Amino acid sequence: MNFLSEFRRCVDAVASAAPSDVAEILGLSDDEVVEVMQGAAALSRVGERVGAMAAGVAATRSRQADGHGGLAQSRGHRNTVALVQELSGGSRGEAARQVRLGQSLMEGADPLDPATEEAEPTAPPWHAPLGDALSRGGLSAAQMDAILRGLGTPPEGGEEVWRIAAEQLLLEASHRTVEDLRLAAQGVRDELDPEGAEQRFLARFERRMFRMWTDEDGVHHAKMVFDDEGAAAVRSVIDAAMRPRRGGPRFVDSAERERAKRLVDDPRTNEQLAYDVMMDVLRAGAVADAEKVFGTRQPGVRVVVVKDAPVGHTEDGGHPLPAPAVEQAICATGFREVTVDPAGNPLDVGREQRLFTAKQRIALAVRDGGCVWPGCSIPASYCEAHHIDEWNAHGGRTDIGRGVLLCRFHHMNLHHRRHRITREGSGPFVLHPPDGPPVELRPKSPRRWMWSPPPRAA
Repeated sequence: MNFLSEFRRCVDAVASAAPSDVAEILGLSDDEVVEVMQGAAALSRVGERVGAMAAGVAATRSRQADGHGGLAQSRGHRNTVALVQELSGGSRGEAARQVRLGQSLMEGADPLDPATEEAEPTAPPWHAPLGDALSRGGLSAAQMDAILRGLGTPPEGGEEVWRIAAEQLLLEASHRTVEDLRLAAQGVRDELDPEGAEQRFLARFERRMFRMWTDEDGVHHAKMVFDDEGAAAVRSVIDAAMRPRRGGPRFVDSAERERAKRLVDDPRTNEQLAYDVMMDVLRAGAVADAEKVFGTRQPGVRVVVVKDAPVGHTEDGGHPLPAPAVEQAICATGFREVTVDPAGNPLDVGREQRLFTAKQRIALAVRDGGCVWPGCSIPASYCEAHHIDEWNAHGGRTDIGRGVLLCRFHHMNLHHRRHRITREGSGPFVLHPPDGPPVELRPKSPRRWMWSPPPRAA
């Protein structure tokens, strides 16, 4: 069945079932309402496919090289997205998605030979299974776009693996939301390409920003772009404070039950409550009373790593984290090993490991005085404790003599840029950059002369 005949069939089905006005819809039975909705959804999916194909053709005829003679340009638009947006009346994001899908479909189309006007067979692209499913109606445009954007462009030589991944994700499409499907595709991509996962993680980290401004009415605004870990931390804060409003667990403690009831009955909107929670956290700072602000559960980001897997994931949301980010998290929060059987059923939960105690952190602060990275002046209270011997790779121990203080930025930089810190016995800590000579790390403590005095004058 071609697109046009399927489109007509859907139109006829909707026309036969759908009432002519709202008054008639109110008179339909539940089953009839569902039937109308199903017909309208099928019609919408066919329309999306036809529109995407047309947008793809328009994109091939609106290239920069075509100048003002291109299809979109000749109609007064800078590009195909602007043309599609005007014709559809939708948002720019929806128009961009339609063009992306159309261009993907065009990649799998066989071009015509000008001499014979017959199609010349070409090797199908890795995402051909997705295009075929879209053409058959087994995949919606939104689902295909979620998989395409989640998987991204395969690395050189990875097209066949990406094709298999696309086929596997097709099996997930029918019982996942579009958001979950995109996240699953991202997880598969990072498992298959751990080096690319780290590069993408760092690229998102570099885009982090916070900006405030005041409009002409004196209203203060802010814009913030999160890195992956920052976003997970803020979600954890909001979720911990808002869980009674979001159907969280029932409480057996009477004080916590009463607090949950007050939150549910609070006249503020969810957005206002979230704002007030964040302001409370900012005001409280490092000495925040977790029980007062969040109740019985202090927020935090838990990372889950399957043994021998190249990437980890946040427990809530399943957002992927590359191996260096996992190692950094282990330095700061420790880890708990869970043994599972081949079906994923938990067999044993080990004890918490790999974490400096509060007393050890004090000792590190006395010795290091702050971040030991050359030229950094961040104080000790703002630093994280780094294990110079990685737990898995080097059999690292959580000993004061094998740890140093690093600020968050340099801690992340060390893990992601492949620096290493070593120490021979009780000698100095030495930083080994990946592409430079070793650098001796000097403590910043004003008391360092007590255990590392300068040589005496002759």
